[in-house]
Amino acid sequence: MKFFGSLIAMMVLAATPLRAEIDIAEVATPGGINAWLVQEDTIPFVALELRFKGGASLDLPGKRGATNLMVGLLEEGAGDLDSRAYSERVESLAASFDFDIGDDAVSISARFLTENQDEALALLRDAITQPRFDQAAIDRVKAQIVSAIRSDAQDPDNLVGVAFDNMVFGDHPYGSAIEGTEESVADLTRDDLIAAHQGAFARDRVYVGAAGDISAEELASLLDNLLSDLPEAGTPQPEDIAVSTQEGVTIVPFDVPQSVAIFGHEGIARDDPDFFAAYVLNEILGGGGFEARLMEEVREKRGLTYGVYSYLVPKDHAALYLGRVSSANDRIAEAVQVIRDEWSKMAANGVTEEELATAKTYLTGAYPLRFDGNGTIANILVGMQMDDLPVEYVNTRNDLVNAITLDDIKRVAARILKPDALHFVVVGQPEGLDS
Repeated sequence: MKFFGSLIAMMVLAATPLRAEIDIAEVATPGGINAWLVQEDTIPFVALELRFKGGASLDLPGKRGATNLMVGLLEEGAGDLDSRAYSERVESLAASFDFDIGDDAVSISARFLTENQDEALALLRDAITQPRFDQAAIDRVKAQIVSAIRSDAQDPDNLVGVAFDNMVFGDHPYGSAIEGTEESVADLTRDDLIAAHQGAFARDRVYVGAAGDISAEELASLLDNLLSDLPEAGTPQPEDIAVSTQEGVTIVPFDVPQSVAIFGHEGIARDDPDFFAAYVLNEILGGGGFEARLMEEVREKRGLTYGVYSYLVPKDHAALYLGRVSSANDRIAEAVQVIRDEWSKMAANGVTEEELATAKTYLTGAYPLRFDGNGTIANILVGMQMDDLPVEYVNTRNDLVNAITLDDIKRVAARILKPDALHFVVVGQPEGLDS
């Protein structure tokens, strides 16, 4: 089936050319499902993106890892087909289904040819509404997850993220790995997976983006058929949690020659009026590759690291402003100090006119390149809906970037950069740093 895989890959890249404006149709199905569609009839191929809000944060107390395990089993047999038969049937149709999970959503990416759309969607419907959860498959996927958990326990890049999340979020679902622990995974039963499935897949939390050779009427009919058997409501979302950190360092001892650090504090919500200015600010501070201040000061001038970056993390129930750096154990202390200095400088002084102009040029030039195929367009459409952005955002986004002023950046820098709350979690054997 290598030919079919190559065919799908070419269609994803070629189906939708870059264009000055993206024409998005808002679709409301008779059954009450809302979706956004970019219709593109030149190639008989459709990309469908589904997001179910909630994700791993819906795990019930004592059942950490249940939603992750459940999602891992969706392609391990559905309806009348066991794992092998299901996989062979999907491949025979040159279709592809990808199931993924994060803190705040379960994601389903479907790609299929127009000519066998009905057959492909029937298989996807079974995976969403009638997963088998055969015990043999449960045992096999459990073993895979436990193996990954053991591997992660020896990976400083993973350990640092887990340690930071636990420090900030504690017992909230955000405070532990979505995979769970060896013990929690071992204790999960088939009934736990059924409960996780019913809690995660519900009509009150689904978002849909589609692109390709399908009309609004066809999409509406498809979605009602695909999702009609889902329950109306699922597991309630967890509570919001405030982020509170103090300036300082937490060291997690680990025998490696290079320390890894995550640093950060409270961030800014995606629906905050200042989010867009914060996004541009971060591009200048640590998000813009070699043009960014952190990269210039920590790597280029001092050679302390191969890479350092910062990023906004607006989760559904909390917002963080984070960064990551790695450096030799005898140099990580200097890297930490340089990052602190740059954090403080930007908080106090904002950015230069040249830095802002460079960031705008990059951000406005790079944005159209994201729309390079049906798959990426469908993904963007569903992401916009989850962020509660208007349908015209794709065509006005660059205007929003260009409207940001130096005064905007300075005001927002003073608001969101908090040197007195900037905390570093370091995994390794750092020299010159104290917890």
